[in-house]
Amino acid sequence: MKRGRKTNEANSSSSEDTTEKESKRHKIAEKKTTAVQSPDWANLLQDIILQVFQYLPLLDRAHASQVCRSWNQVFHMPDLWRCFEFELNQPATSNLRTTHPELIKQIIKRHSNHLQYVSFKVVDSSKESAEAACDILSQLVNCSLKTLGLISTARPSFMDLPKSHFISALTVVFVNSKSLSSLKIDDTPVDDPSLKVLVANNSDTLKLLKMSSCPHVSPAGILCVADQCHGLRELALNYHLLSDELLLALSSEKHVRLEHLRIDVVSENPRQTQFHTIQKSSWDAFIKHSPKVNLVMYFFLYEEEFDPFFRYEIPVTHLYFGRSVSKDVLGRVGMTCPRLVELVVCANGLRPLDEELICIAERCKYLSAVGLGECEVSCSAFVEFVKMCGGRLSQLSIMEEVLIPDQKYSLEQIHWEVSKHLGRVWFPDMMPTW
Repeated sequence: MKRGRKTNEANSSSSEDTTEKESKRHKIAEKKTTAVQSPDWANLLQDIILQVFQYLPLLDRAHASQVCRSWNQVFHMPDLWRCFEFELNQPATSNLRTTHPELIKQIIKRHSNHLQYVSFKVVDSSKESAEAACDILSQLVNCSLKTLGLISTARPSFMDLPKSHFISALTVVFVNSKSLSSLKIDDTPVDDPSLKVLVANNSDTLKLLKMSSCPHVSPAGILCVADQCHGLRELALNYHLLSDELLLALSSEKHVRLEHLRIDVVSENPRQTQFHTIQKSSWDAFIKHSPKVNLVMYFFLYEEEFDPFFRYEIPVTHLYFGRSVSKDVLGRVGMTCPRLVELVVCANGLRPLDEELICIAERCKYLSAVGLGECEVSCSAFVEFVKMCGGRLSQLSIMEEVLIPDQKYSLEQIHWEVSKHLGRVWFPDMMPTW
């Protein structure tokens, strides 16, 4: 009896042990299931959180950084601060976006040495906001910027600053960066001495320089850049800085092939500006050295100021007329711009451009984009123009008011003919009625 009792007790104990083990297994399984269903977000790998943060707007990123210590650590990782745009305005006078002052202080304190791709956007175009941009620039003594852009959304607010204040702030970046590859400083009081500082510290790395409407820079100043920065691939400047010497410097054996040259031809004193002429031999040397360069020219001139231009062949590829241009000038474009790829004419007047468009179609064999604003063209001439250019016209923007119906085509018929020659459905642009 005792032996039986012991056997029963042993079986009972064994059963209890099995039940307890099964219970423990169930609890472990439940924990695993719960862990799969509700992961511990705070312990996610930092690189995954970093990838998520990179897609978030700055404000959302800042809010997310307050979730936990781990996320806050990711918020301050260098990779998130290599690229940054400072948006500056005066909250008292503007409701536009601005980078919070406390965030700016934090960036300067903790991340100035991480910044590499930076732009300053003066949203309200006020002098005070431009001053704030210069103050931030002057504090970037530990930076090593690769790109810098100064942007004013409306009028050139940087030009309202004392020249010495602006130059002092910009020089801090030039001296400390040592590896600038892209610099966009349109509408600023940058001058020749500051460009020499730029060249002295960044000549081996500078590839893009955009500096239109910088009145304190002389042809000698920009020539210094071209002479020393042999890796320069993109350049944008005003016509008064363009010279035969500059084109020849860009064409030297030491210099890489330029990929993009933009020239803004603007009257500084309307109807009083005298424009110099660039020799054909200089253009020839330039295009021989850089045969695939995009030469972009923007013209904002009055009719009588066009005389020095389009008198001989020039290698322009993209041509924009921001003011009314005469039939005579457009006729000369067809004769002197065989590399033309894009043509945009803001206005012409009340004389049809039939012959001029036909001439351009005949001689500009690479033309693929055309836009006509306040101009006049007969429907027949326009169809002939499209027929000659054919399917290579990937962009064709013409207001319906430009087209003049004639005996051959009405406005209702023209889109069928044009669509046939383009190889796609095309309609003229319509003026909004609201």
